[in-house]
Amino acid sequence: MGRPTSATGRLARYGFDVADSDGGSRAADLLGPTGLDLWRPQTQEPTGEPAQELLTALSRAADPDLALRQLHRLVEAERRVQTGPNGSAAGAPGGIGAGSTVLAALHDDPGLRRRVIAVLGASSALGDHLVANPDQWTVLRTEPDGLAPTADGRLDVTGDGKPVAVLRRAYRLALLRIAATDLTGGRGLEQTMAALSALADATLSAAYRIAVDELPEGTAEPRLAVVAMGKCGGGELNYVSDVDVIFVAAEDEDLAAATTVATRLIHICGLVAWPVDAALRPEGNRGPLVRTLASHLAYYRRWARTWEFQALLKARPAAGDLALGQEWIDMLAPLVWQAAERPEAVEDVRAMRRKIIDHIPPKEQEREIKRGPGGLRDIEFAVQLLQLVHGRGDESLRAPGTIPALRALVTGGYVGRADGEALLRGYRFLRGVEHRLQLQGLRRTHTVPTDPGALRWLAAALGYTASPGRSAVEAFRAEWVTHATEVRRLHAKLLYRPLLESVARVPADGLRLTPQAARNRLEILGFADPAGALRHLQALTGGVSRTAAIQRTLLPVLLSEFADAPEPDRGLLNYRQVSDSLGSSPWYLRLLRDSGPVARRLARVLSSSRYAADLLAREPEALRLLAEETELRPRPRAVLFDGFAAAADRHTDPVEATRAVRALRRRELLRLACADVLSRAGSLAPTRGDGERATPGLTDITAVGTALSDVTDATLAAALRTARAAQPSMPDLKFAVIGMGRLGGYESNYLSDADVLFVYEPPEGVSESAASAAAQAIAEELRRLLGMPAPDPPLGVDADLRPEGRQGPLVRSLAAYQQYYARWSRVWEAQALLRARCVCGDADLGTRFEQMVDPVRYPADGLTREQIIEIRRIKARVETERLPRGADPATHTKLGRGGLADVEWAVQLLQLRHAGAYPALRGTRTLDALTAARDLGLIDPADAEAMAAGWTLAAQVRNALMLVRGRAGDQLPRHGVELAGVVRLLGADDPGEFLDEYLRTGRRSRTAAEHVLES
Repeated sequence: MGRPTSATGRLARYGFDVADSDGGSRAADLLGPTGLDLWRPQTQEPTGEPAQELLTALSRAADPDLALRQLHRLVEAERRVQTGPNGSAAGAPGGIGAGSTVLAALHDDPGLRRRVIAVLGASSALGDHLVANPDQWTVLRTEPDGLAPTADGRLDVTGDGKPVAVLRRAYRLALLRIAATDLTGGRGLEQTMAALSALADATLSAAYRIAVDELPEGTAEPRLAVVAMGKCGGGELNYVSDVDVIFVAAEDEDLAAATTVATRLIHICGLVAWPVDAALRPEGNRGPLVRTLASHLAYYRRWARTWEFQALLKARPAAGDLALGQEWIDMLAPLVWQAAERPEAVEDVRAMRRKIIDHIPPKEQEREIKRGPGGLRDIEFAVQLLQLVHGRGDESLRAPGTIPALRALVTGGYVGRADGEALLRGYRFLRGVEHRLQLQGLRRTHTVPTDPGALRWLAAALGYTASPGRSAVEAFRAEWVTHATEVRRLHAKLLYRPLLESVARVPADGLRLTPQAARNRLEILGFADPAGALRHLQALTGGVSRTAAIQRTLLPVLLSEFADAPEPDRGLLNYRQVSDSLGSSPWYLRLLRDSGPVARRLARVLSSSRYAADLLAREPEALRLLAEETELRPRPRAVLFDGFAAAADRHTDPVEATRAVRALRRRELLRLACADVLSRAGSLAPTRGDGERATPGLTDITAVGTALSDVTDATLAAALRTARAAQPSMPDLKFAVIGMGRLGGYESNYLSDADVLFVYEPPEGVSESAASAAAQAIAEELRRLLGMPAPDPPLGVDADLRPEGRQGPLVRSLAAYQQYYARWSRVWEAQALLRARCVCGDADLGTRFEQMVDPVRYPADGLTREQIIEIRRIKARVETERLPRGADPATHTKLGRGGLADVEWAVQLLQLRHAGAYPALRGTRTLDALTAARDLGLIDPADAEAMAAGWTLAAQVRNALMLVRGRAGDQLPRHGVELAGVVRLLGADDPGEFLDEYLRTGRRSRTAAEHVLES
């Protein structure tokens, strides 16, 4: 490729391709004295001001060289017409441009100049048409009033000749005017699509009239409607496309003539403009071309598939008997808006979209702007599915066009504003690319070319220009990738929105939520106070705000979720309270509408658990946890410790530091409670890291106990850090917190206190009394900080298991503990120490404490007979004295028959008797010790299985009771909403059957525990 020569270099400034000698010579010849006579080769400048203006116009064309060649050909064709077929202009002074009417008009009419040159540079097909018909450029002249020629799609079918030929000429002229107006910025995309659709309507109507006039003499005109479908029906036709139609006859007697007219109409339109495709009719190409109203109705009622109803969204009367066409649409409308209620409807639409992509040749997928991923079909399918689902209850969504429908979805709150704007921008961009591609050769194409020259033309036709460091093609590609990526993302977000299936399952009447309809629905759904529930609904959905519109979308689904709970009214009340707290937050309703199963998860949590609902009411922003699977998994222990410590360190005031730590604890408790509530909720259950839909929770009571204990450990560690900073009198004092009871055994529940011991070791050279006072101050400060009134769930720090109980000192040194346990320890204290583990503080001191108590809790010689009898006596006393008055021992989860206490006392007895000899028994967890005893042969496997089942079920029910009630409680009721709530949380169906299973499991566990205790 050579550099421009001096003879042609200045032409390059006008955009002509002069990089090689042939190209440069060609442009110079066409413009020079023997050509259009617009360029002086000797001086390298235009021949005058008119030539300068025309060259400037050519330089602005999408392809200046194409525009120049077509203009030269047009002037040549004009000269041939003027001189006759045998005339010659070769020897005319000044070349073919001399005396040219076309060139003179282009000089005199700047609007005409812009329109003609734009068409010649962007469409070789329309340029060829003008060359073949050199008199037709005049339709682009500026009107006497200074306005551009009308380009609204109307046809001028006046003139002599055969009707089909006249129609073809009129169609081309109308298309020429639309293209010229489009190319010169005279109208936007929507107006261009509307004009092309109006042109299609006019063409169909003219073809219909021709076909009717051709009927044999004496044949009555049939009542026949031509209903536009697809892009034409939606008023969004492009330049080159099949026009989809359905033919509808009024009665059987119209069928014969109507079929003749329809067949002839298809033929005429194929000759004049584009193919007419009637394949969307019932049974497709295998079915009759024309059907009656009654026949259509019978088919759609019985046989139509989801995609056929989807296609009807764009139906619009276009030609023939328009009233009949509208009657057909009105008749089928109820069926269209019921289609989404089919169980398979949503998935049918998704499957159809996947099928379209699968049929694209792999080499073309990334270049397909219509059918490919991130293309027009992605937008259209998402919009149409949302219309089918939500349009049942909102008639504002029943617009045939994609852009009006998308705007209505945004206005109604079904699509977020940002998402809607992104889809609109993507749609306009992709349709603009499609229009330019098709206009170039008036060919049906939706594929971006790979040829560098074709890409440069496309970028120029779309208005892209080069900038420093980036060519016009690169600018086009960058924007294309941006739009396609965003469209693909939003398509997946909207088309696969889980809320869609839920909304689709709600009957259409349930979507409208008019006061009377809502009250009736509330009664049917089982609300105890329909009037009160209706007041909540009116408060949430009243008015015309966008918030109210989104609530009207969400509530039908949420009401169905609430109705499945034992107390629907409480679920709705909790939702009202959360919405009142967050209603003004821009992310709240957007999160519920767009983010996976968040809305249904929230409804499940609010209607199932007072505990979780109370936590959420204190921190409504935490509902974001429901959006991410990873947010519904327990945090690793190290992450909790680091996060809680960092929160405390951000504050110098110990009260503020503790408040920050307690807020984090509240968030973690809500995380675990939500995961528990959802763990048996089917498709709403969070997934594990491997994608399986099962999460540690109520289904794995050991996992939830560990997670809750980790949260308590992290809270105590951060509080100890804060307390020590607030009591800095002895920084070298070693201090540790020893977990006891359920905390020590990693078996905490949601409302467990922290049973602890405080141990310290004085620094070298410090008196025992001074160290004791410093340690006492730290322990008291820790308890004070965690016990201060606050909106967060309280964490009681209970040190009553310390030596001498409440009468003994709150803190002791390691040496003092050692002295006490060696001299005064009783068997019940050894039993309590089985759960002891270091929770936080000085790790070395904690480890030495555990090692110091090992001989006490794991006696080398086991227990004496007297000690075993003492344990049995204490257990019997506990059952008698601590079981609440009136409690049902058969269903008390802690102290009842076969419950937690039975199993734990039996296992702890085994540990006290045998852990000195068998290290495998030395653990703080009940089920681990039980498993070890079974493996060592210390307990019958059947008894071990029965005890494990009893302990697990009792622990599950106890946690579920706390979640349902929102307060501590160990008694499983035998009837009522609380029993139903527990049963629902545990994934069972029938409360009676569940209660029977609990009683059976408890009896077996009790028998097994007695075998151990009495052996």
